[in-house]
Amino acid sequence: MTMREAVARHVRDGMAVAMSCSLEPLIPFAAGHEIIRQDRRDLNLIAPISDSLFDQLIGAGCARRVTAAWVGNVSEGLGHNYRRAAEHGEPAPLEIHDHSNFSVSLALWAGAWGTPYIPTRTLLGSDILNSNPDLSLVEGLVRVPALRPDLAILHVQRADLEGRAHAWGPLGIAEEAALAAGSVILTCEELVDPEVILSDPNRVLVPQSKVVAVVHEPGGAHPAPVQGHWRRDHAAMRSYAERSRTREGFLEWLREWVLEVPDRAAYLRKVDSLDSLRVRHHRLSASADYGDE
Repeated sequence: MTMREAVARHVRDGMAVAMSCSLEPLIPFAAGHEIIRQDRRDLNLIAPISDSLFDQLIGAGCARRVTAAWVGNVSEGLGHNYRRAAEHGEPAPLEIHDHSNFSVSLALWAGAWGTPYIPTRTLLGSDILNSNPDLSLVEGLVRVPALRPDLAILHVQRADLEGRAHAWGPLGIAEEAALAAGSVILTCEELVDPEVILSDPNRVLVPQSKVVAVVHEPGGAHPAPVQGHWRRDHAAMRSYAERSRTREGFLEWLREWVLEVPDRAAYLRKVDSLDSLRVRHHRLSASADYGDE
């Protein structure tokens, strides 16, 4: 399935969508850009740290609410679109439900486990209790209510057509997001035979019964890093940070890198020094013996 088909079939206006769940790496930028091209609206974007992807979706007018620990540009700091939306409602008012990295994970685990909330002490004394109306203080504990996204979109190193996937490196809250979500779209660097995935069953990230689409999208996380495949493109991040400093500059960037680009392959052809970002020094893990006889 192509990215265009996956978004057209499975992303609807008003959805709660968990993305960017692996903290800095494995950010599904290709999926986010296709959501922008298909002009989805009123999304509730859920993540711990979204790198600059949520900033782009906000600037494009796709978001109504953000449920996250942080929105910005990991290597460059401030998310200018996020700030404009939060402070001035530009291009549209934005509802913000603050979390810490830990509490958004708790919320998703509650959704995955089918419990209405998980209690914690970690938010006590923080202003997050004032900025997230979903949180409540009961008998000295903070109740973190369950988050159940309609959809989780995850980028992984490899997957098969049955919906089984392997991912490695910092995974953030990818597992709990997938388990809590109603359905999952996988985008992958490599599309492999089922035997490759089943050779290491303990690494399977997502229950295949939840996966509604598998998209072979090499480079689908650029400019974010992908362990074993791509290094972070700091130059692209710096350029985006500078150009998005003004609304006019962001709109020019959006036209150049998203709206006038038909797909990820065309996008990657525009990236300067793409080959220099490829990981060249590979460090393979030791094999595991699953023999049982």
